[in-house]
Amino acid sequence: MPPIAIDNLHALKSFVGREVGVSDWHAITQDHVQQFADATGDHQWIHLDRERARRESPFGTTIAHGFLTLSLISSLMKEAVQIRGARLVVNYGVNRVRFPAPVRVDSKVRARFSVLAVKELGDSLEVAFSVTVECDSANKPCCVAEWVLRYYV
Repeated sequence: MPPIAIDNLHALKSFVGREVGVSDWHAITQDHVQQFADATGDHQWIHLDRERARRESPFGTTIAHGFLTLSLISSLMKEAVQIRGARLVVNYGVNRVRFPAPVRVDSKVRARFSVLAVKELGDSLEVAFSVTVECDSANKPCCVAEWVLRYYV
């Protein structure tokens, strides 16, 4: 499904409290998890050793790093919502993050984005998004976050 397009930054105010987009489903492979482990230096067995994870972990297989799931939010947002009218967008940070359920390797994730708040700052608009990352192999979200972006006009 094509992303929802918002052509006017100030129109974001009308979306406060509403969902603005949902990404497509994306497979989480062992190769993705390995690449993330190599990039971050986090080589814990629960992410990389399938046989040991099958035997010893409560999840029955390897799982993605929570921070891998969190790092996908930016790319998932790009396919869910296109917000036009800014000359620059800056990731201002994350106010709250939780990982309620694991992302098992070979499952799929997608993200839902809602606008929580919009604040005018003179040369920019600060927008707080509620992000819920769902996993097709879990009953609960695998990541919930409050993500703050600044859109410079």
